[in-house]
Amino acid sequence: MRAALASDSAELAALHRAAFEAPWPQAELADLLASGSDGLIEEGQGFILWRTAADEAEILTIAVDPAARRAGLGRRLVQAAASAAQGQGAASLFLEVAIDNLAALGLYETAGFEQVGRRRGYYHRPDGEVDALVMRRALNT
Repeated sequence: MRAALASDSAELAALHRAAFEAPWPQAELADLLASGSDGLIEEGQGFILWRTAADEAEILTIAVDPAARRAGLGRRLVQAAASAAQGQGAASLFLEVAIDNLAALGLYETAGFEQVGRRRGYYHRPDGEVDALVMRRALNT
């Protein structure tokens, strides 16, 4: 695992396309990294992007290649981001997840996240809108 750079944007975009129905464009991923968001990448397998502001951090996205799922990579990426964010001064780590993404919900609950809010109609899909759960993990415990 290594730090993700803006120059990794093509690889990140390919991984995001493999992981999501509505992937983020390569330019957006490159802009996030160039603007100060942090990221980690497992070559060809997955990545996580987050940003830290004051004493809070937010996971922006995490993508794991479908062929590499269920092997602990998502858990390792989340833990590495949590550790890095804590090292940057964050006391809490937040994320949003679709209520129907059961695999991600399981991952986050196992990683110590708790639901703290709900955003109605946050995700727009071809068959309608889906709520997002806002989840938080304390980093100073």
